[in-house]
Formats: sequence, C-alpha cells, structure tokens
Amino acid sequence: MNNSKNTSRRAFIAKTGLVAAGVAIGAPSISAASYNRIMGANDKIRTGFIGIGNRGSQLLALFIKEPNCEIAAFCDAYKPYMLRDRSLVDPRWLKDRPREVPQMGEKFATQPALYDDYRKLLDDKNIDAVCIATPDHWHAIQTINAVNAGKDVYCEKPLTATIPEGRAMVNAQKATNRIVQAGLNRRGNAVYQKLAKEIPEGKIGQISVARAARINNMAPDGIGKMKPEQSPKDFNWDMWVGPRAFRPYQYNIAPYMFRWWSDYSCQMGNWGVHYMDAIRWVMNEVAPVAITAQGGKYVLDHDGDIPDTMQVTFEFASKKLISFCIYEASGDDRNFLPYGEIEFRGTKGNIYASQDGYRLVPSTKGQFQTWSKQVEAEEFNVPTENLGDGSNAYATGALVHNFLECIKSREVPLCPLEEGHRSTSFAHLANIALKVGQRLEWDQVNEKFTNSEKANQLLSYEYRKPYTL
Repeated sequence: MNNSKNTSRRAFIAKTGLVAAGVAIGAPSISAASYNRIMGANDKIRTGFIGIGNRGSQLLALFIKEPNCEIAAFCDAYKPYMLRDRSLVDPRWLKDRPREVPQMGEKFATQPALYDDYRKLLDDKNIDAVCIATPDHWHAIQTINAVNAGKDVYCEKPLTATIPEGRAMVNAQKATNRIVQAGLNRRGNAVYQKLAKEIPEGKIGQISVARAARINNMAPDGIGKMKPEQSPKDFNWDMWVGPRAFRPYQYNIAPYMFRWWSDYSCQMGNWGVHYMDAIRWVMNEVAPVAITAQGGKYVLDHDGDIPDTMQVTFEFASKKLISFCIYEASGDDRNFLPYGEIEFRGTKGNIYASQDGYRLVPSTKGQFQTWSKQVEAEEFNVPTENLGDGSNAYATGALVHNFLECIKSREVPLCPLEEGHRSTSFAHLANIALKVGQRLEWDQVNEKFTNSEKANQLLSYEYRKPYTL
C-alpha cells in the first residue's frame, strides 16, 4: 500500500500545509477545488470494504467496474471472505447457502490490505473511502467512526437499527463534511428519477395513497429451529454480534438469516425501507405524523422473532397515506399489484412502478362524474441487470458511480445521509407501533412520539460494552 504514488501525494499535502488545515480528517474549510487539486484528475479513489460477504461482494463487483476506483482493503468477521477464497468457506455454508456465499476469486492489480478489525482499516491513511455492507446493527457505529477518521462512506441500507443512530450519523457527517451515500438504489434508477419529477407536477393528479408489499411465502418452517453451537472456524462471532447483547452462535442467524432476527434486522428494514424511500421521494414527503401497525408472528413455526404477517399505515399532514404489508406466510406477489412493486393512486390515474419501468393506467369515472378520461395510458421501460437479490445492478451501479464522482466534486450525492435516515426511520416507526399496539403520533422535528412514553422508550437500546455511538 505504501507505493511511491501514495508517498508523493502525502508529501505534496504535507508540503502545502494542507494536512495541518485538516484535509486528512475531512475539515469543512477545504474547498472541493482544493481537494481535487490534491487528488489529481487521474488519481484513483482508494476504497476499503467493511463487510465483504453476500451484499458486500455484490457492491465490490460494481466498484471494480469504476475506472476511478482502486480496491484498497478488506475487512470481514469471516476470514475466507476477507481472503476472497471460496475454497476456504465452511462446507456446510456452501451446501446450504450456495446463493448467499459469494463466488470471490477476483483479480486485483494491487493486493488489497487485509484487516481483522474495521478500526485498523479506518486508521489506514492510504484509504480515501469505505463501503460498509456489514449487518444492519453495525452500520451506524462504523459510519460515524469512518467519517471521524476522514473517510467518505457508501453505507448499505438500512442505515440504522434505531432512529437516534440515524440522527447521530447525520450530525457526524455534517461535523466532518464527508460524502456519505446511503445505499437506497432506487435513487439511482431512471424510472423513479423520472417519476420523482413528474408526479409532483400532476402527472396523475392529486395522490392520496401509495402501496407496496414484501411477499415471500416461507410457510411452514421459515428459517427452522436450531440450537446454539460452536461458530465456524475463522469466524469472529463476538465481533459480528458487536454492540448487541451477546448470545452464542446459531446457524440460522449467520450466514444471512439474521434478517429474521429483530436484534439484527427485519423485513420492514430489509425491503420496506427501499419502498418507503421511493414512495416518500416521489410524493415529496419527509416523515409521517401518525403510524398504525397490525400483525405478528402468526404462522411460521421457527426461531425468527419478526412478524411474518404485518400491515402498516403511515399518515401524513398532507392528507396522504402509505400502506405497506409484509406477507411471509402467504403468496403470491404477482396478484398484489397488476404490475411492478409500488402503486401510486391519483385522481387522474394510477402508476404501477418498478425498477424496470412503469405503467400509467387512466382512471375511469366514478359516480356523478361526466368526464371520460383525464390522462392517456403510458408505458416506460429501462434496461435492467439483476444482481440476484431482487435489486437492480443498473440503479445500484449508478449510485456507486455517483458516490465516487461526488468524492472528487464534493457535491451532494443522489441519496444523502439525511434522506437515508428519514427513509430508514419508517421501518423503526412501524416496528415500534406494532410493539406498542396503538396509533402513534410522531414529531418529525424532535423525532419523538407525542402520545406514548412507552414508544419513546423503544427508540434506542443499550449497547454492549465497550461499544458506544
């Protein structure tokens, strides 16, 4: 890592006195033009990866395609992932989770540095930026540590495990003036970019409701029932658990199945945040004023503790509603909407949108109306490339490219941290409303519930020592 190019750049910075001025730690007093002169038009952005398993490897593949990026370092709690050697992966993982275990084996012009602790990676002065794709409960701490270390950050969704974590991330980003891109890939998608401009201009009239759902029939066994066991060789389970209360390793938590454990994730966060981000972006909303949720673990007989059936309604001061459903014990998703993943219902027509395109269906007149049709039917499509997990490589690639461009320009990225925080908050609001079992009223300025102290007590959790925010 200490090649002559890195040395000459550091020497230039030191010679001009810019280290003292704060460039190395992201001081806001340095202009974008000054930063670009330091990096040089042809310098590559040296990027480290914290969390390089399933999703991290998908993002790695997109960063590799970027000519302005140099893959500089890896850190992961599982050593075979860090070494990029599939032959070293536990045979049980390969047998049971072949889709979730990355292929690896990539070739790099320069061997990336390897770190068994992400804090050591952040101490590496040769690294300009980091991509964080660890389990959800790690995102806030690692992002805050990264910006404080002077790194720009691409952080995978959902950004947080709690709403206060999100506000702390935003405050840290503002204090350090770093570029932070939230990995909500629909922000990089041409379909939603078009709709975010045209729907507020009245494309389908006045919108009253938007709907989406996560449908994934896991009945009857879900993720199964298992007992604690010894963690696999070369897997640092204690580090993986991180700030959460320690518990023994269990095979249906990691790899991958942490999505069904509320301590580490949830489907409202995993999938719901994507849809909530697209909806509130298109509808020009920041946060709901009230939340109602029904559901629970109704059907699945497994160890997971998140709802398999859930229906949430978000109410807005603008007199709009968002409805989101989780159906993991029934199917099929092709019958929920006639097309796409999100429905926008307007007075003149409905739009059914996905990352592949949208269809506008004109409304038919109701009682006492004399009009016949107020908008024309329309169809819009874009080329797609699937990453294998339902996400769009075109959109995510655009987000990655934009992140790297913003590092040089110091412009605001497509999905800045405040936007990611606001969208992620929807998941936490929904989960808390379900736990409390009442219609909750939300103050978006102070980020507190106004009608339930019990709900406010659920906004955060106590970190396991020595971890702090």
